Amino acid sequence: MGRITELLDTAHSRSQAHSWSFSGALLPHEAYELLQIAPGARLIDVRSRAELDFNGTLPDAVHVELLSWPGWVPNPHFLAQLEQATDPESLLLFICRSGPRSHRAASACTEAGRGNCYNVLEGFEGDLNKATGHRNELNGWKQRGLPWSQS
Repeated sequence: MGRITELLDTAHSRSQAHSWSFSGALLPHEAYELLQIAPGARLIDVRSRAELDFNGTLPDAVHVELLSWPGWVPNPHFLAQLEQATDPESLLLFICRSGPRSHRAASACTEAGRGNCYNVLEGFEGDLNKATGHRNELNGWKQRGLPWSQS
């Protein structure tokens, strides 16, 4: 069994264990590894433009807002914009700040008939550390030392 298959099987098992509709769920380091080795895999960053500007961006990610700031207004063109920006056969790895929006995006795309949709658990900034009131301390893409840049 190849590494791509191992990663996808692990992701699929997580999704099945939680009865999620999308193909699977990956930890940030698994998503990054998959992006390096799986031809055509795409990281879809669903954070708002404001989040990208203030918190940083992911190299080579496709940005399609799920919700816009201010007001967290749903993007009515999300699925159409995603379809225009990606190949229909690509593995799509959705990421947001901490996981819930990317979960919604992966579910919405799956329900719209798109296959190969994966959620990146923990997101870009990870869970809130209740002891300090900060993100980027417990988990997430940034905390794991994966590539990103500040505008």
